[in-house]
Amino acid sequence: TKAKNSSRAKQTLSIQHNAMKTLILGLGNPILGDDALGLRVAALVRQRLPPDSEIEVDEEYWGGLRLMERLIGYDKAILVDAICTGAHPPGTILRLGPDDLPTQHSASSHDVNLPTALEMGRTMGMKMPDDICIIAVEAENVLDFSEQCSPAVTAALPDAVDRVLAAAY
Repeated sequence: TKAKNSSRAKQTLSIQHNAMKTLILGLGNPILGDDALGLRVAALVRQRLPPDSEIEVDEEYWGGLRLMERLIGYDKAILVDAICTGAHPPGTILRLGPDDLPTQHSASSHDVNLPTALEMGRTMGMKMPDDICIIAVEAENVLDFSEQCSPAVTAALPDAVDRVLAAAY
């Protein structure tokens, strides 16, 4: 039985060692209408995950280097954000990679876009996620102060939550 217990301990250690450290991160500003989409999706995803889930769900209000710092140590990251391409109707859900973002403006002109931030982190020897996906929803209004998303973006919330959960597993 001692050998059996040792074998179980090794299996448990192996499973824990092989478990992917995953972060779901909702991005946005809670008072700029559709820009709050990522924050709302993160809250809904958190409600749907089992209490013992090893997936971490959080919200972030910044991009660039601050976002890079938040991603350190994870194997996989799912970022959820509003996007304004003008190429799709509001509420359209897109699955993108970090290099697929058409443009990325930060609150500061001194900050960097996501691909640059990730490369900087890797260059500095930080453990950055190898698997990053962005679930983006085409926004209608991210400029006016409002605590409500537009009807089209609100209607997209359940499907966005489903896509985030599918990407996590």
